[in-house]
Amino acid sequence: MTRKQLGALVALGTALTAVAAMSAASAPAAQSDPIVIGWAFDGNGAMAPFDGPALAAAQIRVKQVNARGGVKGRSLRISTCDTQGNKPAIARACAAKLLSRGADVIFTTCDVDFAAPVVQESINRGVLAVAPCIGTDQMGPKRFGAKGRLAFSFGNVAQDEGSAMAEFAWRKGWRSASLATDTVIVYFKDVVKAFKARFTQLGGKIVTEESYQSLGSTNITNAVTRLNGRKADVIVTSTAGAFGALPQMLSGLRTLGNSTPVLNSWAGDGTYWVTKEPQVSNYYFVTYASIFGDDPASAVNALAKTLKAGTGGFVTGSAAIDGVVTAIKRSGGSTNGARLASTMEKFKKVPTLSGLVSFSPSLHSVFGRQYRVIQIQSNKGKRIGTVVAKVVPKI
Repeated sequence: MTRKQLGALVALGTALTAVAAMSAASAPAAQSDPIVIGWAFDGNGAMAPFDGPALAAAQIRVKQVNARGGVKGRSLRISTCDTQGNKPAIARACAAKLLSRGADVIFTTCDVDFAAPVVQESINRGVLAVAPCIGTDQMGPKRFGAKGRLAFSFGNVAQDEGSAMAEFAWRKGWRSASLATDTVIVYFKDVVKAFKARFTQLGGKIVTEESYQSLGSTNITNAVTRLNGRKADVIVTSTAGAFGALPQMLSGLRTLGNSTPVLNSWAGDGTYWVTKEPQVSNYYFVTYASIFGDDPASAVNALAKTLKAGTGGFVTGSAAIDGVVTAIKRSGGSTNGARLASTMEKFKKVPTLSGLVSFSPSLHSVFGRQYRVIQIQSNKGKRIGTVVAKVVPKI
């Protein structure tokens, strides 16, 4: 063989190797490769009471899916990273680490402000970003622009939740309401706005509107004093027990001798935050599921018991897995972010453990799902009914 012929063979071999490498890079994942869900969660901060149960429920759901053969012959695997209180730099690093490990989908914390660094890192790389329980319409293009089409939440959108609260209040015969808005995150503010829009639409009267800020602020005391000075059938808020202001509000009102019912969103779920003295009574909230063993769905009761769940939001972890699995199946097994997003925008009453899930091109958070209404009396909770929002008001 001449040197010229040898050179030609070497060049041909190099070219074939390059073509093979390109083909391997563009080929779909092997059927045996797991589908990796990277989960950036808050392990010890303000969102831990919500992120932890959702993650635990998702891990159980993944085992169930894998026991049935996985998704299109591929198993699911969750890879986690603790954002340590959703510190922006750490959260962003978590997302980058999970993506570098080959995450096909990224899951994030249950508030859009805290989730933003993780979401941005994911969608910038074309990867679907999912939150189990973010409750605003900002988990999508409204907050993140065109790339936000890759962002979804299996939480109920605030407009839907506030509307459901208003319909429950009207059903209870409450015709006047005082509003107490926690301004610390968008979700809290939007729920109260939506309640006002739907309540007044139904014919209700808003007596007063007060605001306060949780997470370390002291202005809740002033808000309680003003609320106590105005008579209303119900006091409406949206805030979390873990954020500190809720027990202060209830304790402050009851100490002043004010027994007015207080109605809260899913954020005020659970009894982990209640005080021994004064005990919490005449307190209501809407939520995804009851943790008190009386949910209408037996599967929910079984899972709540297994997890010893602290809030009903645990079912959104399972629901998010159900939804992603459905999207992958409907996309022919693809985990491409844009393809999954296109599929999920077409969801209409997709069954999940949390109920029927619907999305639209404009709303990437859930609307139309049934809420459980919980009452806490003498620190003990029980489900007293269900409610579905009939209208999603504009706010």
